[in-house]
Amino acid sequence: MRTFASPDIEMERRGDGSVILRSRVELTDFEPSITAVLRTRAAEHPDRALAVHRGVTLSYGEADAAANSLATAFKSIGLGPDHPVMILSGNAIEHLLVSLGAYAAGAPAMPISVAYSLQSKDHARIKAIAELTEPGLVFADDAEAFGGALDALGLDNVLVARGDREGALRLNDLLTSHSPLAGEAGPGADTVAKLLFTSGSTGVPKGVINTHRMLCSDQAMLQAVWPFLAEEPPVLVDWLPWSHTFGGNHNLNLALFNGGTIHIDDGRPAPPLFGRTIAALSEVPPTVYFNVPAGYALLAPALESDSGLAERFFSRLRFMFYAAAALPDALASRLRALASRHADHDVPLTSAWGTTETAPGATTMHYLGAPTGCIGVPNPGVSVKLAPVGDKLEIRVKGPNVTPGYYRQPELTAATFDEEGYYRS
Repeated sequence: MRTFASPDIEMERRGDGSVILRSRVELTDFEPSITAVLRTRAAEHPDRALAVHRGVTLSYGEADAAANSLATAFKSIGLGPDHPVMILSGNAIEHLLVSLGAYAAGAPAMPISVAYSLQSKDHARIKAIAELTEPGLVFADDAEAFGGALDALGLDNVLVARGDREGALRLNDLLTSHSPLAGEAGPGADTVAKLLFTSGSTGVPKGVINTHRMLCSDQAMLQAVWPFLAEEPPVLVDWLPWSHTFGGNHNLNLALFNGGTIHIDDGRPAPPLFGRTIAALSEVPPTVYFNVPAGYALLAPALESDSGLAERFFSRLRFMFYAAAALPDALASRLRALASRHADHDVPLTSAWGTTETAPGATTMHYLGAPTGCIGVPNPGVSVKLAPVGDKLEIRVKGPNVTPGYYRQPELTAATFDEEGYYRS
């Protein structure tokens, strides 16, 4: 089956200088929630691996059962739409389970960057986030590692997976002591699934509302532009943080929505940690690979110096995907040369564009021959407006994948959309 669907784009030029681009391909129907997706996949293949981390495998059936049990527990302590679950954790199976439980309970999941919780001395940002959102529960995967952050937050309801903390609930206890409620309906499409926080480099981080409709429609768009997913469940080896829309919405959900498997990579694109990524790739060859240019800058020389690793890496790879920054032409040439040398099939480089507010995909480069740096064309279901602002064009987006706004910040929300309802990037 083809890797890329053929794009079919229409363009409208307006008298004010703006340009409207949209796909002629209709967006197909999609599930109403992540919870509904998980239940369907668990029924289809309960024993298939959803996530693998440090030798532990979580199957779809186990994930569904755990999500339902945690939803019962979360509802029993009063969590819901107005009482989110703050998550202090790196990428881990426990993090995934708490997120899935929150979704099923109708409580927004709030994965927080570990930079705010582990690398901060005053924890000012997580305290500001807590003040804005009033979480009903804070989960820490390690009570000792996140002890300083938990002390700074001072919240009553604390849940931990490992370590000891006085008064804290234990994740394993909730998983084993609560039974799913029979006949419980899942959340609706417009229920808030998660709150993702922007970097906050210029002030208090903004809580971007992510509804189930946003996340499910965004995956339906990827299924439309990458038709091979219908017959080939993806295998990811991925480090990108789930507190960010690229890792948590795009990549993790890509595995879940398509019955695939995500192998959680503990590495990072930094010399002290990149060896873990190489070890992970040596163990499991991915079928799709996502990284930032800094990661590819470290990966290329590793593949060039180890033909065995390169052959294994490219053995079933559909494409190499880069985003978040520009990929230098010289690095792109090296990656293409490696694919040509070690793969027995085409392995294109591709990219996309989006933001936290677009869940994240708004455009995708699902065609060959484009220059490095091309962000592609609008995804099915998305309308992109190139609007004149001064002497430049601003990308604006409308579609089911676009946020309804910022959590408890109505003035900021109002300023973020133009008169036609396009999100202003």
